[in-house]
Amino acid sequence: MDRADIEDAARRIHGHVRRTPVQVVDADDPWLPSGGCLKLELLQHTGTFKPRGAFNRILSGRERGELDPETGIVVASGGNAGLANAYAAASAGVPATVFVPTTASPTKLRRLHEYGATVVARGTEYADAYDAAMEHVADTGAVYCHAYDQPEICAGAGTLGLELLEQLAEVHRAVDTVLVAVGGGGLMSGIATAVEGTARVVAVEPVTAPTLHEALAAGQPVDVAVSGVAADSLGARRVGAIAWDVARRADVASVLVGDEAILDARRLVWERYRLVLEAGAAAPVAALLAGAYRPADGERVAIVLCGANSDPSDLAPPPPT
Repeated sequence: MDRADIEDAARRIHGHVRRTPVQVVDADDPWLPSGGCLKLELLQHTGTFKPRGAFNRILSGRERGELDPETGIVVASGGNAGLANAYAAASAGVPATVFVPTTASPTKLRRLHEYGATVVARGTEYADAYDAAMEHVADTGAVYCHAYDQPEICAGAGTLGLELLEQLAEVHRAVDTVLVAVGGGGLMSGIATAVEGTARVVAVEPVTAPTLHEALAAGQPVDVAVSGVAADSLGARRVGAIAWDVARRADVASVLVGDEAILDARRLVWERYRLVLEAGAAAPVAALLAGAYRPADGERVAIVLCGANSDPSDLAPPPPT
């Protein structure tokens, strides 16, 4: 994957995804240096960045003649990737089959059905759903849409990075560093490729799901145990191969944040901006709040707020005692 792939993806998915806004952080917000900004990707279709990659994968398959309009696409995911691919498939007029673990959220299952997907539960873990999806691909020839580790998926996610640079240029602003949450690394790899040579990327991961962090320490991707408040969206057990290659090439750094810092960051964004983040999307804010990442004087930081699929009921302040 290179920048040309991302530019191709941007042309391909134009009109299918939203151009999400950039919010400059108020000068009286001490947690982010002056000149910092938030990329509000949580306002994307289905509430996360993932439709960018889903549309790029599905429309690319159609262009190459791989997409059977009767068989459609298949994805293994009980979360955001499933929602995004079901939405994109419905928009493209092809069927979607989504394999989920039996532990998938009832709320997300309901939304999958609303998008017209055929939902099949297999096993208690993502790996079980993935194996079943691969059998479905072998039996039917459906186009498989990976949650984070396919070139079209990563390039589609990278359109967010191109869009961010364009939007900042329009208001005569620049960016030095982009903070982005990492699970399997599809979003990180796309953004790092898009901004390479212009800005650096810092990956933010939960202490309880450090896929890239442990890969960098080991010198290769390794399996990690996954738990914590952000496991539903940053719960990959191993960083993707594409993300690993891009992280080494673009010198992506990784910092870790704890569950408490993530929840504090989620509450802060709600209180300051009235934006509902899922826990994983709050990780980059947590890195600044907790001091896991400390910008240099004058460093211009952009934070990607990548998802909103969360129950907002726990954001209200506790009743007075």
